Amino acid sequence: MTSQSQGINQLLQAEKRAKDKLEEAKKRKVKRLKQAKEEAMAEIDQYRMQKDKEFRLKQSKIMGSQSNLSDEIEEKILEKIQALNGSYNRYMESVITQLLSMVCDMKPEIHVNYRATN
Repeated sequence: MTSQSQGINQLLQAEKRAKDKLEEAKKRKVKRLKQAKEEAMAEIDQYRMQKDKEFRLKQSKIMGSQSNLSDEIEEKILEKIQALNGSYNRYMESVITQLLSMVCDMKPEIHVNYRATN
């Protein structure tokens, strides 16, 4: 009987050791998974920062060139406005004089297409 209870005790101890080893293996697995997850998150963050930096660089190049274009367009517009104002001031009097002479200096004439119906 003692050998039988000894055998049972050995089996129970072996089962307990196996269970402990399984739990230890599970803990190692969970620990490795957490470590892998942390490494992956760090790699993702590094990649995200790199791409964000590249995006900001491209954006600054594009936006910088757009601001330069808008400055150039604004300069051209101002030059055009100044040219138009100069042209207006230069020709204003002659145009007004010409209009007034056409309106005020009327010469009554018979139109060339008018036919007498007698």
